Amino acid sequence: MSAPESAVLNNELPPKAARTFCPPASRRFVMFSAILASSMGFIDGSVVSLAMPAIRADLGASLIDAQWISNGYMLFLSALVLLGGAAGDVFGVRNIFAGGIAVFMVTSLLCAISTDADMLIVMRALQGVGAAFMVPGSLAIIAKSFPADMRGKAIGQWAAFSSLTMALGPFLGGMVLSFGDPWMWRLIFAINVPIGVLALVMIFGKVPADRPSETRRLDIPGAVLATVGLGVIAWGLTSFGLPAEGQLVAPIIWVVIGVALFAAFILWESHTRSPMVKLELFRSRAFSGANLYTLILFFAFSAVLFFLPMTLVSAWGTKEWQVSLLFIPLSLFIALLSGSAGRLADRRGPRLPLTLGAAIVTVSYTGLALTMPLMQIWTVTLPLLLLNGLGMAILVSPLSAAVMLATPDEDTGLASGVNNAVARAAGLMAVAALGAVAGLVFAKVLGEGAPGVEFGAFSPTPLMPAMEALRVEATNRAFQAIAGISAAMCALAGIIAWVTQPAWREKRSDLPS
Repeated sequence: MSAPESAVLNNELPPKAARTFCPPASRRFVMFSAILASSMGFIDGSVVSLAMPAIRADLGASLIDAQWISNGYMLFLSALVLLGGAAGDVFGVRNIFAGGIAVFMVTSLLCAISTDADMLIVMRALQGVGAAFMVPGSLAIIAKSFPADMRGKAIGQWAAFSSLTMALGPFLGGMVLSFGDPWMWRLIFAINVPIGVLALVMIFGKVPADRPSETRRLDIPGAVLATVGLGVIAWGLTSFGLPAEGQLVAPIIWVVIGVALFAAFILWESHTRSPMVKLELFRSRAFSGANLYTLILFFAFSAVLFFLPMTLVSAWGTKEWQVSLLFIPLSLFIALLSGSAGRLADRRGPRLPLTLGAAIVTVSYTGLALTMPLMQIWTVTLPLLLLNGLGMAILVSPLSAAVMLATPDEDTGLASGVNNAVARAAGLMAVAALGAVAGLVFAKVLGEGAPGVEFGAFSPTPLMPAMEALRVEATNRAFQAIAGISAAMCALAGIIAWVTQPAWREKRSDLPS
């Protein structure tokens, strides 16, 4: 599961629908198609990191390739998700939602038949484009299809079934990976084809087209600047893990260029008539603080979720289905406790649960950093990941509440989308930056004795026992560095929440004018 892969993790609020376009008899088909679309996004987001050792072994992919198999998807999803949401208002939610599903489905098939890592990276990037239109569309079409007095129940049903998928998807994927042939990672992508076909049949056969609710221009230049800027920053961070010789441009130069492009994006947003992001929202200290909290905490969360499965599978020899069991409590805790955490935020304000949740996750990641050499998956690692699930369940609903409390009513949909995009961008940067850290630490511990051996992958040739033990130690040490950095970032996020989030009695006092 990526962090957050959909609005379930952020409890993203739907945009205010102008008028219900869908007749009652068609609403169940809207619900089914939205659940199917969410399932595709969840399964891909949660299982790809679990399948990464198998993908790398089958395609001969390097650590850099592995990072960009993930980052190609996250780059376009994080940069274009706001554009995808706005496109539904301009061209109709049904059409954009269906288009996103179609692109996601076709590119999933191409992912499944990829012949090398480069092809898989490109297809994953295109898959991210489809997801950028499919993910916001799955919630928006529900919000626009159901009347106001039924909308909350409908969204609750959608979230419940989506949470179930989020819990079961990694386990089923892990079973396929553990007991199938090496090529069976391809089924993770191929399964999206029949799911997507079924969803499209229901959408076009049972759901009428809706009228666009707005007539405005889409911010294409802003989307291009955001995508290229984030992509160049991510590439620069990834490049720190490459050997210095052979690089025509130093990694820091790439990062500077990317930052300059992203600064140009901000400048463009401040002057264009139809911006993707209303920059005035960031005048609120609480809104800016909530998004900074999201950036830092989900950076850490995404890093652990991406690199831990590779460590357990490639170094500890744990079966993929066993690793998948470690992450089921995360989904269950979020499904079971988010409501209570949201009510706590309503009574006391978001400051306390955001700080407490970040503190618990800090303890979890500190424990992972300290105990990796023990290699005790059930007695040590599982309890620490239970803490991670508890902490995340405490903070996800209050985080959404913090964003909403700091935002004028007419901008809640946009504000939630911004926060969702920030979380995805955090995952992009985490995989890029901490992948470089993992590679450097791994290489330093392993030394020169095993050429071609990389972090998170099986050795291409059998190693002598002493060298195999050193490979395992190097993998553990690399993940210890990732977990330690992640723990420090979660602690920082907790401090930011305490400093920036108002008490309940102060709510909405610092809204931007």
